[in-house]
Amino acid sequence: MSDYDAYLAGNRTDHVALYLAESYVSDVDELADREDAERVGNGVVLVVDGERGRSVFQTITGMAAMDFGSAAMDNPGRVDSDLVGGECPNAADGPGGHDAEFVFSFAEAQNEDVGGLYAEGDVIHAYVYCSCGTAYSDKWVAGER
Repeated sequence: MSDYDAYLAGNRTDHVALYLAESYVSDVDELADREDAERVGNGVVLVVDGERGRSVFQTITGMAAMDFGSAAMDNPGRVDSDLVGGECPNAADGPGGHDAEFVFSFAEAQNEDVGGLYAEGDVIHAYVYCSCGTAYSDKWVAGER
């Protein structure tokens, strides 16, 4: 099982996943050659330990991961379970591209004390930056989509 598959299954709660579309980064093939990367769709997913992942995210996007996540949380949308796309909440506002430019994701271990979704299993949190400029978020129980 690859690190990417293990992450999606909730088995890497100490890691983050970063999807980067080839339309967003110019060196996607170079990124795909990394041992912690996997080529998917029109981009690449990196699965790296949490602190290093936040640093990589900031280096590539110029944004602090937690600031981006906080802004995206204000806009619920639907993120694909493979982290390579989703449904932008502004897609219904008219024509224009609504492709994921990048996705930042982390997983939280199951926590029955918190209840709700967190009592059901490990929870994947995903934050998307859409090509229209909108940031949006979604969360779900790992392996249930």
